[in-house]
Amino acid sequence: MSLIQVKDLYKIYQMGNTEVRALDGISVAIEKNEYVSIMGPSGSGKSTLMNLIGCLDTPTSGDFFMDGINVASMTDDELAHIRNKKIGFVFQTFNLLPKSTSLRNVELPLIYNGAIKAHERKDMARQALERVGLGDRVDHKPNELSGGQRQRVAIARALVNNPAIILADEPTGNLDSKTGEEIMALFDDLQALGNTIILVTHEEYIAEHAQRVVRLLDGKIEVDEATSRAK
Repeated sequence: MSLIQVKDLYKIYQMGNTEVRALDGISVAIEKNEYVSIMGPSGSGKSTLMNLIGCLDTPTSGDFFMDGINVASMTDDELAHIRNKKIGFVFQTFNLLPKSTSLRNVELPLIYNGAIKAHERKDMARQALERVGLGDRVDHKPNELSGGQRQRVAIARALVNNPAIILADEPTGNLDSKTGEEIMALFDDLQALGNTIILVTHEEYIAEHAQRVVRLLDGKIEVDEATSRAK
């Protein structure tokens, strides 16, 4: 069974008298431990697809299975539970709390899990930071870190719950090319360790890190192909 199974997915918005089909009957499957890039021009539907896979939104119609569970018709509370348990998010703008240390930023997703005690949260956050090479930066605040280090903190935060899926939206968009390559090397390592990674990017050289590229156009899948890395 695929980790993610999307079947005939539609997302339709009504803008005045105009019907906008952000997703127009998409079907796609993503396996456990797969590394997939989603590409497409502005307005192609890639952000809408990411929001649905990330359980941040629900489709107009169609089915979306995660680990065999149909999440397409879940309530907001049920979606929030899935997000916290199964998905780690990495954003272009890092989304770190500016006045909190690296350790505190990484701890945040664990605070919603009442079963984890405070000292356990700190241990898990410290381990996640060590995993991304920032074991010596636990007490640093974002303004004391470089852009690449801030993104590593964001990746540690995404990893701390041991999610089934890491969802990365333009994770190198605010970084120079050298730092961007360092971050992509980290994603490569994470995938090699067993993580499933879904990456949205408009950069071809970034997409080539994945094993597979899904290209969208006008809400439909235009191309779904293996990259040179998978061949």
